[in-house]
Amino acid sequence: MASESFSFRNRLAILLLAVVVAGMSQGLLLPLLSIIPFISGVSPDMNGMNSAAMYIGIFCTMFFVEKPVLRFGYRNVILVGLLLVTSAGILFPFTESLAVWFVLRLIVGVGDSALHYTTQLWIVSSSPANARGKFISFYGMAYGIGFSLGPLGINLLPLGRAVPFLVTSMFFVCVLLLVLRLKNEIPERARKETTSENRFMKTYRMAWFVLIPGLLYGLMESSMNSSFPLYGLRISLDQHWISLLLLSFGVGGLILQLPLGILSDRIGRKPVLIACGLFGSLAFFAIPAAGSNVALLFALFAVAGGVVGSFFTLGLAYAADILPRSILPAANVIASIHFSIGSMMGPALGGYGMRYVSDHSIFLFLGAAFLFFALLGFGFRPKERAEDPASS
Repeated sequence: MASESFSFRNRLAILLLAVVVAGMSQGLLLPLLSIIPFISGVSPDMNGMNSAAMYIGIFCTMFFVEKPVLRFGYRNVILVGLLLVTSAGILFPFTESLAVWFVLRLIVGVGDSALHYTTQLWIVSSSPANARGKFISFYGMAYGIGFSLGPLGINLLPLGRAVPFLVTSMFFVCVLLLVLRLKNEIPERARKETTSENRFMKTYRMAWFVLIPGLLYGLMESSMNSSFPLYGLRISLDQHWISLLLLSFGVGGLILQLPLGILSDRIGRKPVLIACGLFGSLAFFAIPAAGSNVALLFALFAVAGGVVGSFFTLGLAYAADILPRSILPAANVIASIHFSIGSMMGPALGGYGMRYVSDHSIFLFLGAAFLFFALLGFGFRPKERAEDPASS
C-alpha cells in the first residue's frame, strides 16, 4: 500500500507539472501571437480569427482522442501531445505568415487537447473516491499557475522574437523526459451495451446546466488572452502592464480555486456557481468604466479571475455529484467540447466587436453571458442520481 501511495503521488506530481507547463504555453501563446501581428498592422478581426485556430484544433481532437487513449494508454498519448506542442512552438518565430501560423496553432490545439484530456482523466480515474474533489482542484490550480505565469513571457520579446518560444519549448522538453519515466496505464473500457449516443444524450438531459461552465470558461479565457492585449494597446497601456494584468487575472483564480472548491463541498456546487456568475458579471461590466486606471483594473481583474477561474473544475465536480459514474467520461468529453466552442468564439467575438461595435464590447458581452448563466441556475433542478450498475 505504501509503494502504491508513493507511485500515485509521484505520478500525480509529474502530471500536475505537465499541466503547469501546458497552461504556461497557452497563457503565453494567446497574447504573444496577438501582439506580434498587431504590431505588424494586422486588423483585430483577422487577428481574432487566426487566434481561434488553436481552439479549432482542441475542438476537433475531442471527437477522437478517447480511442487513442484506450488503445495506446495514458502516457503515450501525453507524450504525443507534448511533442506536437513543442515542435509547433519552435517553428513560430521562423515566419509571420498568418496561414502558416493558423496551421501551427491547429497543431498546438491538437497537442494541448490530447495532453489536457488525458492528464485530467488519468488523475480523476486514479484518485481515491473520498479525495477526488481535492485532486480536481489541484488540477485546476496547476493549470492556473501555468496560465498565470505564461503572459510574463511577453517581457522576453526585447531579447529577440524567438526567445519566448524557445524558453517555453525547453520547459516542454524537461516535462517530456519526466513523463517518459511513468509506467503506462490503459483506462477501463465502458460497458458495450452503453452506446455513445445514450451516454451523451443522458448527460445533456440530466446535467445541461453543469455543462455550461465549460463553454463560459473557454469563452472568457480565450477572449481575455487574445482580445485584452489588443484592448490594452488601444487604451495606451504598456506591454508589461498588459502581461501583469493578465497575471492578476490568473492569480485571482488560483487563490480562490481551492477555497471555492471547499465551499462548494459544504453548501453545494449550484449556489457557489450562481454567486460566482453574478460577481463575475459585475466585475466584467465594471472594467470599461475603469479606463486606463491600472490600480482599478488590477482589482477588477483579480475579482473577475477569482470568481470565474474555477468554473470549469466546479462544473466537472457538479457533474460528478449528479451523474452516474458510468457516464462521467461522456460528461468530461462534452465539457471539453464546450470549452473548445467557447474558446473558438472568444477571439472572433472580441476581434469583430472591437472593430465594428466598441473597444469595450468583449467585457460587456462577458458580463451579460455570466449574468444569464446565473439566472439560468435559479431554474435548474437536478434529478436524483441514477444507480450506477458498475457500483452495485
